[in-house]
Amino acid sequence: MIDPHPIHTEEDYEQVLSEIEKLMFADPDLDSPEGERLELLSILVEAYEEKHYPIPAPDDPVEVIQFYMEKNGLTRKDMEAYLGSRARVSEIFNRKRSLSLTMIRRLHSGLGIPADLLIAPITSNQEGSKGRHAFT
Repeated sequence: MIDPHPIHTEEDYEQVLSEIEKLMFADPDLDSPEGERLELLSILVEAYEEKHYPIPAPDDPVEVIQFYMEKNGLTRKDMEAYLGSRARVSEIFNRKRSLSLTMIRRLHSGLGIPADLLIAPITSNQEGSKGRHAFT
């Protein structure tokens, strides 16, 4: 049993997760010392995950895709199967083109990305675009 303390390393994180798993398996009463320990360790894990594994804003499909790519160890080349040619992938990631319905379906079925996170329009980050979408 470890002494509860802020989680600073991946090793600490794994140890706390292991202890949480054991406590959850034991299914302690919430008011018991074990239940309170489970709650405390869960709070520590949540704080660590917020800092080290942030979830992207769901209103930016490009950030959502990048999050899933990082999570699954994928590259831009891997995204060609879902988005089309290398040039098309580049247009999407440079926010010059929005996702088509076909792309959204491929990302949803192939990577498990919730479709509702992909339907927001991709806004251009180019100064000359005046906030218009390159593909509508």
